Amino acid sequence: MLDTSPLTAAVDRFADRLRAAPQSRLQQGAAGAALELARELAVRAQALEGAGAGREMPDAGIFVVGDQVAVAGLDLAEALRAAPAGNGAKAPSEVLDEAVRLVERAELRAMR
Repeated sequence: MLDTSPLTAAVDRFADRLRAAPQSRLQQGAAGAALELARELAVRAQALEGAGAGREMPDAGIFVVGDQVAVAGLDLAEALRAAPAGNGAKAPSEVLDEAVRLVERAELRAMR
């Protein structure tokens, strides 16, 4: 089973920072960057689960983006743990590494 702790740690850290961020920071772009990340993580989880083109994560407002990042990131981590090692597409470890980089980049953009 793939160790997804790097992803869950990055997601938890960013989600916590978003939840603690002042409204002004969220309005200045942090919420938009976080929603974009949550949507991308959700797409990747759906692809691993074989769901294809699924539902898009809704824009539920700036005060819930931390929760949206957490849910999408943890869903992707679970999908990665359940993914077969070689299914013809990218290896789960590659998807994991890419997801961690996505979270780290989004956090840098949002919290600077």
